[in-house]
Amino acid sequence: MPLVLVDLETSGGITGRAYLFSVQPNMLRSFVGLLEDLSELLVGIALAPAEIARQMAVRFRTFQLQGQLGMALAAIDIAAWDALARHVGLPLFRVLGGEARSIAAYNSNGLGLIGAERAADEAKVLAAEHGGFSAIKLRLGYRTLEEDLAAVRAVKLALSSSISIMADYNQGLSLPEAMRRGAALDAEGGLAWIEEPIRADDLTGARRLAEQWHTPLMLGESFWGPRDMNRALVAGACDVVMPDLIRIGGVSGWLAASALASAYDHPMSSHLFPEVSAQLIPLTPTAEWLEYCDWAEPILSAHLRIERGFALLPETPGNGLEWNEAAIARYGQSGDR
Repeated sequence: MPLVLVDLETSGGITGRAYLFSVQPNMLRSFVGLLEDLSELLVGIALAPAEIARQMAVRFRTFQLQGQLGMALAAIDIAAWDALARHVGLPLFRVLGGEARSIAAYNSNGLGLIGAERAADEAKVLAAEHGGFSAIKLRLGYRTLEEDLAAVRAVKLALSSSISIMADYNQGLSLPEAMRRGAALDAEGGLAWIEEPIRADDLTGARRLAEQWHTPLMLGESFWGPRDMNRALVAGACDVVMPDLIRIGGVSGWLAASALASAYDHPMSSHLFPEVSAQLIPLTPTAEWLEYCDWAEPILSAHLRIERGFALLPETPGNGLEWNEAAIARYGQSGDR
């Protein structure tokens, strides 16, 4: 998994941290170059994350806060909030006014399009990790509906009925095919939600699906900022939301998104970035699930604790990110950090 690690250094000697996925390895250097250019705008300004986010939004309004620019600005926002939390000596969730609590997590570390038999075997492994999860995610979008149904049935049969299953199509279906497959999955029953069945920006199509299905329709990882999320909510395009910490605009964007979810009374879960997302769940009035994946753990010296399907928040200052410098030296590419 190609990662870009961000260190935001302050004049007081405190460093804030963030990371983002570059999706493709050949995008690493362009991300780093963009971050270095943006860093020139930060020199000498106060460590006030909300104000930094406001200034950046105004400065780059004509470009829209999407793509690499939006992701880079979100990483800066996350690192700025981390630096502030470290400065005051508190975990990020306490700086933002939250209280420590256990956070329900689902295991999202596998279950790709590997066939029904292998999916059933892998589901049992995922459900048993860290003392046992009460929910896992299953990727769907096989060549045929029959293969989708076979995978769902096999995984359900392999697991206890108390374990929730989330299904994710990763925008892989046309609208007519989504209608057909969603109706069949509705008839099967038992799914916690169906995620991004069609192109993420087809809000009209998503509304048709949400109105037709009994199974909740999940959108969110493709929202570029709170305004994008608001358009989906106004359109009635989903039942539950799952903003991605980087695409939604970092910590500042998440806080705005959580207020929207609360206003529309939509359950809100996280997408990736579990270490920092876990710090924000306590600030989310309609919080539901934390998506747990361990993709960044090889370069972290402190890992998010998961026990029996719940994430336990650390009481250390900051957002929970601590680099493993030896691992970074081993995995890193010169100039990519």
